[in-house]
Amino acid sequence: MPANLPAEAKHKWEEASQARSPQEKIEKLREFLSLVPKHKGTENLRAQVKRKIAILRREIAEKKSKKVGKGGPRFFVEKEGDAQIVILGPTNVGRSSLLSLLTNAKVEISDYPYTTKEPTPGMFQYKDLQFQIVEAPALMEGSADGGAWGLQTLAAARNADGLLLMVDLSKDPVEQFSMTLRELEKARIFTREPKARVEIERKHVGAGFRIVVLGSLVDCTPKDVERLFKSYRIHDATVKIRGKAALDDVEDAIFESTVYRPAILIANKADHPNAEKRVEQLKDFVGGKLKIFPVSCKTMFGLEKIGSEIFEMLNIIRVYTKEPSKRLPSQKPFTIKRGSTILDLAKRIHSDFYEHFSYAKVWSKRLRFSPQKVGGSFVLEDGDTVEIHVK
Repeated sequence: MPANLPAEAKHKWEEASQARSPQEKIEKLREFLSLVPKHKGTENLRAQVKRKIAILRREIAEKKSKKVGKGGPRFFVEKEGDAQIVILGPTNVGRSSLLSLLTNAKVEISDYPYTTKEPTPGMFQYKDLQFQIVEAPALMEGSADGGAWGLQTLAAARNADGLLLMVDLSKDPVEQFSMTLRELEKARIFTREPKARVEIERKHVGAGFRIVVLGSLVDCTPKDVERLFKSYRIHDATVKIRGKAALDDVEDAIFESTVYRPAILIANKADHPNAEKRVEQLKDFVGGKLKIFPVSCKTMFGLEKIGSEIFEMLNIIRVYTKEPSKRLPSQKPFTIKRGSTILDLAKRIHSDFYEHFSYAKVWSKRLRFSPQKVGGSFVLEDGDTVEIHVK
């Protein structure tokens, strides 16, 4: 982690953060980079800033191409449905075939490498949910440093709710998966939940100095965090911590937040003669830290279970709502994180339901009788029906 940056560099970073246009931000980031000392402790920081500059350049180029009607490659796919899942992997592992089999998307399927040039979406129906599946351009060594379409691919992964990481069992799957993992980690996208996740919400408004720390710190105090933020001229922010964060973790989040994206490892060509042996090699390499799901896009083996696997991976539940005046609940459920409470659902529906919450009625198979009157701390489960009453 970059420690002890010169004051001039910290001040220049603040100017870059406040920049309004992509072009101005690029200029400030370049100036910041020129002030960062070159040594081992700043390698990651310098790489992060260079990626930011490359992304901003692509965004400017994309906007220009749209203005002149060239319709260049898209950077982001706007989210639709209940969750967005991105298919990632090296070229020719079957990403296009999987998207075509799961969704209504019209894609070009070819043995020619790097056929997919931009993120391609399609909708996948699972029970009463719709998942948006996006095939991203292929990853390769150097994608995180801006190689080929790497920035589009990794931006899509960062924007997603979950990932399907694909490998081809007719080749060395460990080598393919290792490369994918390296490029994701370079872009600070992790498929295993880190010990500490830090999110910084900056206000950019208001008078005075106000830094709020929510969560647990190790090896430092909230006063240390305040001093750190003062050195970067950050005056009004909320620091949200999941797990236990050190001061280095907080400083790291100032530059680029680490994101966690749940993932499944899809091992394609399960019909290959060496598939069983190579799945075992993958299992040894992964060590139980990621679920491996063998499929065959050729024979359709395993594809019928992908919906339930995605649902489980996302760690979500379906909750149905009912208006007090109606006899039947809504047909379309809300999707919320497993472990969520009635108040979490109320906030999701509308702030008025959360702020003026009185009580709720819940219909559930696990209850001895339904409906049951409950308070805001009641923990919901998949399939529950909820009727919220306000004051």
